[in-house]
Amino acid sequence: MTYHPADDRYDSMHYRRSGRSGLQLPAISLGLWQNFGHNRPLETQRDILRRAFDLGVTHFDLANNYGPPYGAAEENFGRHLAADLRPFRDELVISSKAGYDMWPGPYGNFGSRKYLVASLDQSLRRMGLDYVDVFYHHRPDPDTPLEETMAALDHIVRSGRALYVGVSNYDAAQVRRAAAILADLGTPLLINQPSYSMFNRWTERDGLLDALEEVGAGCIVFSPLAQGMLTDRYLKGVPAGSRAAAQEWMKDRLDETALARIKGLHAIAVERGQTLAQMALAWALRDERMTSVIVGASSVAQLEDNLGALSSPAFTDGELAAIDEYAVG
Repeated sequence: MTYHPADDRYDSMHYRRSGRSGLQLPAISLGLWQNFGHNRPLETQRDILRRAFDLGVTHFDLANNYGPPYGAAEENFGRHLAADLRPFRDELVISSKAGYDMWPGPYGNFGSRKYLVASLDQSLRRMGLDYVDVFYHHRPDPDTPLEETMAALDHIVRSGRALYVGVSNYDAAQVRRAAAILADLGTPLLINQPSYSMFNRWTERDGLLDALEEVGAGCIVFSPLAQGMLTDRYLKGVPAGSRAAAQEWMKDRLDETALARIKGLHAIAVERGQTLAQMALAWALRDERMTSVIVGASSVAQLEDNLGALSSPAFTDGELAAIDEYAVG
């Protein structure tokens, strides 16, 4: 059946400008990290993407090695793009990244010019695109000179492979250096993508938003729900079949102290008339300098619940103080 997006798709979404650029992103973006590999039904993926666009989610965030296996999320997104979203390409912001392990040998990882350009070319082929809107260096490289990595990003824009470039997992000092190099080259830094949540507040201690504001870049965060910990799923412990039950590192984090914090935050969310996930997303967006938060979704219902965060009431000082008692990370 031919897909016809909702006529009112822009009526309820909030859009925020990325730093001092001309680009606006939806306050909540859809990430394809966990749920768009070959281990997930294509029909479910298609339903999620269609519903997201119907609700004004115009930004889809990918990376070269999202799967499983590596590359699968981009391949599947390319299928859905061709089937449903191709006529609306100019309404979409599609991003990808390179910087983590992708293929064997010395040229399939980190931040060399050879790796970044080759990886993006592969990503474009998998998705059936001429260009991505945003291309990120996925993590700092301790060995490749930052000048080489940023020159590769500048080349990628000048060659037409991407409209904008960003970085991910860079701290404040690294952002300032990267932005300065890019400014000298004539390609501004659009955005940084760090991890951030109530249980992971390193960016606040680092002064990252201040650094991004100085250089005119935006901020889009991943894992704002702490890999699902900031949802109602773990209020009674770790259920069988959950992500935490399957991953040892998550089970270790979900100790009695963490579960008590989750319950405390849930109680505040209930008082606000929200799910815990909705409150956690609204909290991550409370600073206007935060351009967007990336959510994953394994179902349409989960996506819709997350987007309910956009109708959240403003936080009172008392609520923020109460949250701070449990939001430790």
